[in-house]
Amino acid sequence: MTEYQVDHWIGGATVPGSGEGLPLRNPATGLRIGTVARADGGVVDRAVAAAAEAQRDWAATSLARRTEILFRMRDLVVQHSDELARTISREHGKTVPDALGEVGRGRETLDFVCGINHAAKGEFTVDASTGVDVHSLRQPLGVVAGITPFNFPAMVPFWMHPVAIATGNAFLLKPSERDPSASNLVAELYREAGLPDGVFNVVHGDKEAVDAILKHPGIAAVSFVGSTPIARYVQQTAIAHGKRVQALGGANNHAVVMPDADPSFAAEQLAAAAFGSAGQRCMAVTTAVAVGAAADPLVQELRTRAEAVVVGPGDDPGTDMGPVITDDARRRVVDYVTAAVDAGAVPVVDGRDVVVEGHEKGYFVGPTVLDRVTTDMGAYCDEVFGPLLAVLRVDTFEEALDLVNSSPFGNGSAIFTASGEHARRFTLGVTAGMVGVNVPIPVPVAYYSFGGWKDSLFGDHHAHGPEAVRFYTRAKVVTTRWPHQEDRVAASMSFPSTTH
Repeated sequence: MTEYQVDHWIGGATVPGSGEGLPLRNPATGLRIGTVARADGGVVDRAVAAAAEAQRDWAATSLARRTEILFRMRDLVVQHSDELARTISREHGKTVPDALGEVGRGRETLDFVCGINHAAKGEFTVDASTGVDVHSLRQPLGVVAGITPFNFPAMVPFWMHPVAIATGNAFLLKPSERDPSASNLVAELYREAGLPDGVFNVVHGDKEAVDAILKHPGIAAVSFVGSTPIARYVQQTAIAHGKRVQALGGANNHAVVMPDADPSFAAEQLAAAAFGSAGQRCMAVTTAVAVGAAADPLVQELRTRAEAVVVGPGDDPGTDMGPVITDDARRRVVDYVTAAVDAGAVPVVDGRDVVVEGHEKGYFVGPTVLDRVTTDMGAYCDEVFGPLLAVLRVDTFEEALDLVNSSPFGNGSAIFTASGEHARRFTLGVTAGMVGVNVPIPVPVAYYSFGGWKDSLFGDHHAHGPEAVRFYTRAKVVTTRWPHQEDRVAASMSFPSTTH
């Protein structure tokens, strides 16, 4: 196909980059398909200026008008879901049905913010003291930014910008340079929906653009999703420059399988959770903890499920799992598998040598199941971010819970069981922000909030839902008196009390 250029979107129009752009490749072929503009500090300045100018009027726009635009935006996303999905599949490599699912889950946040008039309500107390009323309200921060990863080029930004915009902010998005086009398409849909120019802006690039955002004095808050080391860097840098930060980091999500679980059902769910999107999900299940007698039948069922996965280009209707994002990512997954096998792990299904006919230069790794993995192996300790499922064996529920809780990550965790007792003990005792019971990927619906514990989250607020409304606004409390002449209260030099 003809190579294309992905430009910035600032103030309602495309803005070309300056200097040499970044290469854009199709992971299924390994071929270059385009060039991505690269933002420097000057481009970020221009975007922040456009956003700041637009935000003043947008913050004064009625909730009725805002929700009218958001309803229209939701309809446009529905109409353009297939276009968004195919754009994502081309640049990311995931299958079109998987990309459609991503768009649908992102659209849930638009559903939520179409009711922002309810979510943004304040409180009012009459006669907190004699003739004195108190009310609270939440106001927008101003210009806010989002820095988002390659693995969900539509859904993760949708966790951010609809809430930020609905609450009266202007938004600056820096998507991954590996699959940037979906963000520009969303910008065009916002314009078609009637969003004023400058309220939503997109700048592309690499670390230079990220650092310019983190340090820019005109940006009040930064949302981030990515690896734990970068999340920590984002938080520290942005806080040092006076910003509110919400930084979601990495994960190694465990699923405990009890002996009373149906091994066929558990394996089916775990295989989908481990190998969907080639394992490139922060909520992918990377570790199955098999308890006692659950282990052998589970491993056998996992072998059957993994061997049945069809690997190929994401736009092929027969493909179950596409490539990983880059050749470096492919080599990293292969190296983790090799090191684990050399250290004693048993390769139940080995995807290191998978080659897709006609796509020999694509970045493919097959589904891989390793049994008898130990906690000192990199395939367990590190976030591999590929189609690798590690099986660890323990004897008891207590050992399983301790193993899960010993991980430095705490994004999501799951248990497969028929026991209400074990399910309850697990959900209350596990140190993770999101928990599934017979649900392998417990990503909450958008009217709840998404976020982990421990090294999976830096900052106080989770993403989307009510937590995001609080993150993108600040509270104000107003105390009011309208005295009549005959009941005026004399001023006092003592600290004011509400007992009068």
